[in-house]
Amino acid sequence: MELWFTEDQTPNLRLSCKITRTLHNEQTEYQHLAVVDTLQYGKMLVLDGMVMTTEIDEFVYHEMITHVAMNTHPNPERVLVVGGGDGGAIREIIKHPTVKEAVLAEIDGRVVEVSQQYLPTIAGALTDPRVTLAIGDGVEHVRQNKGKYDVILIDSTEPIGPAVGLFSREFYQDVFEALTPEGVMVAQSESPFVNQDVIQMIHKNLAGVFPMKYIYMASIPTYPSGLWSFTIASKKHDPLQVNPDKIRTLETKYYNTDLHYGCFKVPEFVKKLVK
Repeated sequence: MELWFTEDQTPNLRLSCKITRTLHNEQTEYQHLAVVDTLQYGKMLVLDGMVMTTEIDEFVYHEMITHVAMNTHPNPERVLVVGGGDGGAIREIIKHPTVKEAVLAEIDGRVVEVSQQYLPTIAGALTDPRVTLAIGDGVEHVRQNKGKYDVILIDSTEPIGPAVGLFSREFYQDVFEALTPEGVMVAQSESPFVNQDVIQMIHKNLAGVFPMKYIYMASIPTYPSGLWSFTIASKKHDPLQVNPDKIRTLETKYYNTDLHYGCFKVPEFVKKLVK
């Protein structure tokens, strides 16, 4: 008998992966949490039926949500990740030698614990002494820490359930205030093929909050359509004007100096989405 996990990515689109077993399955206080072992993508973290990350393609998402902003800021010392309980963004952040503190504000502590148990290659950096776990409401954490962070990464799920507040104009204003005068933020902004309304909402809500914002892209096979977007917003530093010599040489699989600039070369239909 074959076992398959199927994610309903849209009402008209599904992703199915053959699995060998279900490693974990529970209903937390906030969401349904599962880990399955797939033949194609290795271990897969699933929240409310949606693929969050997999062992095989996670490096694309985690490197791209992290290093573009980290290299845009000239000296990122204190960094916040809102969401991202799997720990992948934290792993990438602490590769930067300037970092003194990396804070993970995750509302569901069980996501952190289960990721540490079943996905150690992703979550292993959460025990680093520079890392602080702030289990609780990320929106409230941002609101209570004005002027603290050099970089803030919004590593959220889709704008449903506990993640709804992470896409509002009020939240982006709080993010602006939680950043230092040279601060940079990045939010994952979904697929330009199947989540156009989300992209437009993010850019509309960021307008007038930050003086500059850009959309950039990466290819992530297990996410809806495989083409994914991120949105960077900055108080002072333009990611396209970063001196190539200042981009730090790190151990990566996807991100590099050429891609730092190239990821902003987006298709015409994406440009029109964010005008």
